[in-house]
Amino acid sequence: MPKLAVFPKAYMNALCKDGTMTVSQWIEIAVKLDIDGIEWYAGFLEMADETNWSKFRNQVENHGKVIPMLCCSPDFTHPDLSFRENEIKKQKHWIRMAHALGASYCRVLSGQRRPELSLDEGIELAAECIEACLPLAKSLGITLILENHYKDDFWEYPEFAQQMDVFCKLVDRIQHPNFGVNYDPSNTFLAGENPLDLLYRVSKRVVTMHASDRYLKEGTIEDLRKEEGGALGYAKRLSHGEIGKGLNDYDAIFSELKRVGFNSWISIEDGVDGIEQLERSVVFVRKKMREYWAE
Repeated sequence: MPKLAVFPKAYMNALCKDGTMTVSQWIEIAVKLDIDGIEWYAGFLEMADETNWSKFRNQVENHGKVIPMLCCSPDFTHPDLSFRENEIKKQKHWIRMAHALGASYCRVLSGQRRPELSLDEGIELAAECIEACLPLAKSLGITLILENHYKDDFWEYPEFAQQMDVFCKLVDRIQHPNFGVNYDPSNTFLAGENPLDLLYRVSKRVVTMHASDRYLKEGTIEDLRKEEGGALGYAKRLSHGEIGKGLNDYDAIFSELKRVGFNSWISIEDGVDGIEQLERSVVFVRKKMREYWAE
């Protein structure tokens, strides 16, 4: 049976920017849910103090939960070598952070889709940087997980590997036991693509999953596919929503994951409309997990 975690989607500003919520307060909210763990974010303000790492791990584990995944956003497609070397340094710091927290998985991204970057150049730069981090990850027992991502909050451009063909090419390039995919079905809509099409291409490489849902505020899926201007325009039509009530087909998703033997962590990214929404999403996903992975 896979395990279930939650991510503080609704509290990111409070935890990462204005400090109006402490990490301990978030932990006390999360542990009341029917979950097994809490996905972590490297940018929590209090994570800048390394003495907090063991403190938060102990606080979570004292509630009988764990921290399975660390979410972070390296930018590996910058043309300047010194910039990329600094991003590698940051990623290695996050890998050590993940290890200290007791996590088994640490996210990586490709980087920004800069206009001057060709497909081959972007793949090469991203792959080289990720591969530079893998020896440390292996030595600490951490698996690096590449997410089919949309765009970090602080980036000018969307994810280089946002489009399915680019993402799959990068995944195929990196063959290592400590590397896999963090599959997020909702992000595929932001690329104007079908989440199941991506899943069927990478399902055997999926080691973790972000569970969320999106609904259309206006127009249709066909409008998304026709829209000009790349992913920057897609977000205006789509909004986060309660899991099970949006565009994602969780029966099809879980059927495929079960077929390929997936038995790892599913982390819920939800709750933007309040803790009650997050509670309902947890109930929905937990019920679906029991349906497909009944012991």
